[in-house]
Amino acid sequence: MKRQKTQRGFTLTELLVVIAIVAILLSIGVPSYQYISNSYRMTGEVNGLLGDAQFARSEAIKEGAQVILCTSNNQTTCAGLPTWQIGWIVCVDLNNDGTCDDGEPVLRSQATFVNTDTFVSDALSNANTIIFNREGFAVGFPAQAILTLHNATANSAWTRCLEIQTVGMMTVVNHITAPVWCT
Repeated sequence: MKRQKTQRGFTLTELLVVIAIVAILLSIGVPSYQYISNSYRMTGEVNGLLGDAQFARSEAIKEGAQVILCTSNNQTTCAGLPTWQIGWIVCVDLNNDGTCDDGEPVLRSQATFVNTDTFVSDALSNANTIIFNREGFAVGFPAQAILTLHNATANSAWTRCLEIQTVGMMTVVNHITAPVWCT
């Protein structure tokens, strides 16, 4: 008597069904993943500047001295450019000249962004340096400075804005919570 062979493997129909299911799941999941990864990156970048600004303000109050947060492309001196994606530093302004000079202690630094996000100051304040005096007030620009973070596509869904008021209050908003000035 002859024994029947048992089948092993998949039929072509089973393979095509699995491929179709995987394709459907990927078409749903990839856009969601892109949104989440962009959103988290943008939030992390703006929160990095917010954290350093809050640190600069608290150090100014604690030390009773002027502390500067400024753009910097070398992490030692101020660059004087209103493009914050090049990096920034926090330093104590020992000689009260409004800039981080060689020899003044750098308390924190942020390197240049590795992606193509842009982080720029609004045209009104053109803030490339934010100075906190010993009372914690931000000086050197009109009522407020708005720093806007855009991703490479300039999609407003991922845009984040950091508002720094002269009284020292800082707020992060997006295009939904502040559609008039965060676009």
